[in-house]
Amino acid sequence: MSPAPNERYLSLETLKTRIAAEEIDTVVLAITDMQGRLQGKRLHSGYFLDHALEGGTEGCNYLLAVDVDMETVDGYSISSWDKGYGDMEFVADYDTLRALPHLPGTAMVQCDLVWLDHAPVIQSPRTILRTQVERAAEQGYVALAGTELEFILFDTSYEDAWTRGYRDLTPANQYNIDYSIVGTTRVEPLMREIRNATYAAGMNVEGLKGECNLGQHELGFLFDEAMVTADNHAVYKTMAKEIAAQHGKSITYMAKFNELEGNSCHIHLSLRGTDGSTVFWDDEGDGARSELYDHFVAGILATMAEFTLLYAPNVNSYKRFAAGSFAPTAVAWGTDNRTCALRLVGRGPAARMENRVPGGDVNPYLALAAMIAGGLHGIDEKLPLGDELVGNAYLSDAPTVPKTLRAARDAFAESTVARAAFSDEVVDHYTNMADVELAAFESAVTDWERRRGFERL
Repeated sequence: MSPAPNERYLSLETLKTRIAAEEIDTVVLAITDMQGRLQGKRLHSGYFLDHALEGGTEGCNYLLAVDVDMETVDGYSISSWDKGYGDMEFVADYDTLRALPHLPGTAMVQCDLVWLDHAPVIQSPRTILRTQVERAAEQGYVALAGTELEFILFDTSYEDAWTRGYRDLTPANQYNIDYSIVGTTRVEPLMREIRNATYAAGMNVEGLKGECNLGQHELGFLFDEAMVTADNHAVYKTMAKEIAAQHGKSITYMAKFNELEGNSCHIHLSLRGTDGSTVFWDDEGDGARSELYDHFVAGILATMAEFTLLYAPNVNSYKRFAAGSFAPTAVAWGTDNRTCALRLVGRGPAARMENRVPGGDVNPYLALAAMIAGGLHGIDEKLPLGDELVGNAYLSDAPTVPKTLRAARDAFAESTVARAAFSDEVVDHYTNMADVELAAFESAVTDWERRRGFERL
């Protein structure tokens, strides 16, 4: 085990002590699936200590081969009816061990996935990110990241929302509350509980602000090493939903819930030397971006279209890309320019890029892996950084991100850079995920079609 990110995580010894004191009776073993969701098992603390602590547990390999409805689908090489839907092993990463203060007597540990012969499941999102983190480390770099995740809060419960077909839900705020103190005060009892619970669970909470859509908010967390950030992102997203449900409310992270502003997930990323040194900034003279920083940004831009599938994984993701919406369409960079896909901010040790392409539905492990892989490609190839885009990128002639999931799917499937960075097996796996999503969408009959065609066609 490595040192915990902070003292609010649990050590194994502390967990054992709290179990003996009957303060913890349930231990959740969780993996992150392709959709970015936590999946796993709740174990009785006695069974955990006697069996799972050393031996782990197993889960069906269809956990990385189903759609969002948990339906078994065709096209995955790792799992099928023909292969019998066997098991994968959950290998606990005890560096992630934490209490879940919103659930009585409960702790959680996040897990890696391996096959029964202990070979890693390379299609697992956590393994995909780990591979890129290790690639960076081999070159002497540590990736630091922070995610800013927006959501819409409704005063409607999840059960009622389901019954209503997700129509006529009551947003927690009835007008634009971007930066509004009054607007956020209206939901402060819930938000305070989410902030305090996530802090107690080991996350370094910065704060809350209102956003533009009705009932829309954003809770921010301090940056950390990329894997810690992705782990915390997945846990936070789950905790916020669970706490909202306990209050009879609901939260959605859909990239585009309605015709108003969508939910973004801006991702900030920088590199440091493994010795802690600043590598994105040259402090000589007046100070400026380093050549390495420029190569890294150039690599992310060069791979933006090919890797968009990992930033925008669903049909709905592409509804968010609209001019004048603060969701970027131009594959360009700018200094503190929110109309560009990449916004460069900060100086010295705080120098970093903000990727504004991902939406609230993103899988953080895959998005961070894509950014690291793209940046390392830029460093390896010494790609030059093109001119900064000044002004309104929506009105520029810069190339744009793919406009549909199908276009993003094709760009990813055909990408030699993706196959070199992630492997053919990973690219084929997530290409099939896009195929499944597209097939489901193209066979669905929507409310829009019924309204237009029921009587008038």
